[in-house]
Amino acid sequence: MRVVSLLICLFISGILQAQKGHITFQQQLPDSHPRYLTDANGKSETLHLIKTEAWAKDVFEKLKRRTDIYANLTDAQPDWLLSRLAMYWQSHATDVYIKGETFDHAGGEKAPAPTVRYTGTRGTFATHGRPRLEDVVPYDDTDGNVTFCNNALPGRPMESVHPSKTGRNIESLNREIMGIARDAAFLYWLTGEERYAKLAAGVFDTYMTGIYYRNVPIDLNHGHQQTLVGMSSFEVIHEDILYDIVPLYDFLYDYLNARHTDKMDIYAEAFKKWADNIIANGVPHNNWNLMQARYVMNIGMILENNKQYADGKGREYYIDYVLNRSSIRQWSLTKLADYGFDPQTGIWAECPGYCNVVLNDYTSFATLFDRNLNFDLVKALPVISKAVSATPQYLFPNRMLCGFGDTHPGYLNTAPISRLIQNAQHNGKKEQEDYFTAMLKCFNPNAGQETGMKKDVRVSVNSFFDDKPLELTPAIEAGKIEDYVSPLFYAPNVSWLMQRNGMHPRHSLMISLNASEGNHMHANGISMELYGKGYVLGPDAGIGLYGYSGLDYLEYYSQFPSHNTVCVDGISSYPVMKSNHSFDLKSSFPAPAEPGSAFTPVTYSDVYFREPESRADQTRLMGIVTTGPETGYYVDIFRSRKEQGGDKMHDYFYHNLGQTLTLTAADGSDLNLQPTEELAFAGAHLYAYSYIYDKKSAATDKDIKATFTIDMPDNDDISMNLWMKGEAEREVFTALSPMTEGLSRTPGMPYNIKEQPTLTFVARQKGEAWNRPFVAVYEPSSQKEPGCISEVSFPEVNSKNKNSAVSVCVRQKDGRTDYILSSDRPEETCTSGNMSAQATYALWGNKQGNDCTLFLGNGTLLSTPNIIIKSATPANVLLEYKNGTWHYTASADCTVSLNKKTYRLKAVSEATKLK
Repeated sequence: MRVVSLLICLFISGILQAQKGHITFQQQLPDSHPRYLTDANGKSETLHLIKTEAWAKDVFEKLKRRTDIYANLTDAQPDWLLSRLAMYWQSHATDVYIKGETFDHAGGEKAPAPTVRYTGTRGTFATHGRPRLEDVVPYDDTDGNVTFCNNALPGRPMESVHPSKTGRNIESLNREIMGIARDAAFLYWLTGEERYAKLAAGVFDTYMTGIYYRNVPIDLNHGHQQTLVGMSSFEVIHEDILYDIVPLYDFLYDYLNARHTDKMDIYAEAFKKWADNIIANGVPHNNWNLMQARYVMNIGMILENNKQYADGKGREYYIDYVLNRSSIRQWSLTKLADYGFDPQTGIWAECPGYCNVVLNDYTSFATLFDRNLNFDLVKALPVISKAVSATPQYLFPNRMLCGFGDTHPGYLNTAPISRLIQNAQHNGKKEQEDYFTAMLKCFNPNAGQETGMKKDVRVSVNSFFDDKPLELTPAIEAGKIEDYVSPLFYAPNVSWLMQRNGMHPRHSLMISLNASEGNHMHANGISMELYGKGYVLGPDAGIGLYGYSGLDYLEYYSQFPSHNTVCVDGISSYPVMKSNHSFDLKSSFPAPAEPGSAFTPVTYSDVYFREPESRADQTRLMGIVTTGPETGYYVDIFRSRKEQGGDKMHDYFYHNLGQTLTLTAADGSDLNLQPTEELAFAGAHLYAYSYIYDKKSAATDKDIKATFTIDMPDNDDISMNLWMKGEAEREVFTALSPMTEGLSRTPGMPYNIKEQPTLTFVARQKGEAWNRPFVAVYEPSSQKEPGCISEVSFPEVNSKNKNSAVSVCVRQKDGRTDYILSSDRPEETCTSGNMSAQATYALWGNKQGNDCTLFLGNGTLLSTPNIIIKSATPANVLLEYKNGTWHYTASADCTVSLNKKTYRLKAVSEATKLK
């Protein structure tokens, strides 16, 4: 059905032109209503839809049937529904007072009419719930209390209670009533039956008059909450009743204008008070801003032109405010985009979960502008397209989002992709349509294949006006997921880096590293997530059971010990939520690349972080070594020391999915783990340590091996195998931590995540952990695909600064041996066995006596018995033997001595044969 594709564009006298940082908005819009969900042609089209489409007829009949219940009650008793609104019926209170996130009392001068009652709390917890609508006490307002149900008593008896005990149930009650009135307004517009208009107008007039005479709440604490409050809710982003009132007013406008002529200015001023408060309050630098903007835009769409109001603030004013103007707490779409999106990567400056919310909102705005204003917002803000194309970078090989910050990992939301296809179709942008159609078909193969009659359509007014089904060009083939991700991706504005060696759900490996830059971030230092065998085996812990306002979030889930990181002296922490603690990327291979770049058999990254609480320097070098089409392992070298010395301890935390954890010496011998009360708040450490329990430990300088195992329903149990270098003054622990809440909502997990504590390994290094770093190798495996590593050892290293370099030897069952050298002083030569290097990271792979892979990472020298790589400046050089030929890539000119022959090689970014 055609919806509002031509609603306003037919009346536009000017055009919207995008300029740098500003979108000029010139318009002459129609005075007729409705104009929000549909237009003057919408009635006949909707009636035709109901006549010809079975789903539409079914929705209409159900909508009418449930509305008739209340229309009949209103016919018999005109105030039956409106009297159940939560209002200050007796006091007519104009002022509302809160204390932080809790309602305190109402007062002020007595208004000429009942005013809208304010909700109970910012959070949802309530000791008293709302009654069924038919049980609500009419005109309920005794001593400022409400009559609600006591949830703690059998039968939930009704009793008078202070609103602060009712959570957000007052909002909920008023929304239900307004939703009924909205449906009635739609039915009046469609059928002309005045009984529906009377029902809707009574509720609307009572509520909007009450908003007109009510003031913005006052926080008696004079705190941050004062900058967040709305007219009906503690947060301006939850003025959700506007989603009901705006279409109600739009459908009922002609009736109201004829029967309530004297009140039209009051209604308009009430709407504008609402919009002005949303502009004045809130948070401008994150997803809040867009949610606020949508409310302001919706109000703007149903107001009249500026010239019809004495203050000159009408439709043009509020739409222009959304586009271009900015207050201290409400930024324009253009300013917010400039602030939040990285123009190079397209990544939004919040954690992945909230990035998806923002993209959903921005692309929803693009659809609104296409439909109602015939203006291409994506062309005006091209970073929207860049951002949507970047979303696959968040994905692990199982197609789920990485989980840093306040994120519940899920599968990619493809709605923004669909909207960009519709935007391209509406504005004739073939290249954009082709690109995003291929992307959508990659991530949602069933997209555009809706056939036959609509089923299970929700009973809602909006169902008649939803956008037409997406039609995809059949000739455009689905893209490959590898075309939308990079082998190494780095987003500085959220301090996030990922490495991957492919996107095979079962066999590929991926590391997600993050610090704490941007919004909805945790105090986690250099935190990692590790992937293997179809799951994020080493996950981020999540938000906590009660979101970011819960005690478990504040004390554990947002703090260092819940993450895979290193905590210094038991005190490492810093502000969470909006955080400004990023890491620096010192070097990496490959360099951060565009999607579609070739995967390499070796990747690494070296990042630096200053932990502010303990004033500690930390570096983490992480690598992936691919040893076959289905095999590979991770390398983790974590250095940590306090700037001014006096280190007490450094705790290396690693959490893994599963039900069982074993910890032995690397040779399999027993460590004699004993119960312990260490890892505790006692000693002036973080509260988070108190959440760790069932702790066992052993003091040992031996190399150790830990195995975390998931008992799989198909008996193909999955394990993560960890080898770690031993050190003097080292203590190792097994423990349990709170459940991995971030994955607790994820479908298809092999066990009930909520009921299983998280398996936890901790290595505590007494004193500094820089010259005695945490050096670990991780390999995922399963019963049917056992690990390929037979032994991991850590040979001695000879260098000027002996303790600054580490060596790892990884032996595999197929005869391949990898020798790894890493130093924090890449300018100095370090030697282990037959291998020498001047590098941050160097690898020499030899299979059954034959060299197969050599890698020089941020270095000038790699020397083995048969091959020498040199560079005049620090470079990344990969030399790989495949199909009988040596291939190389190099970030700078270098020389390679091989088989007594020296090759002088130019820098090249793609694998090139050695000639």
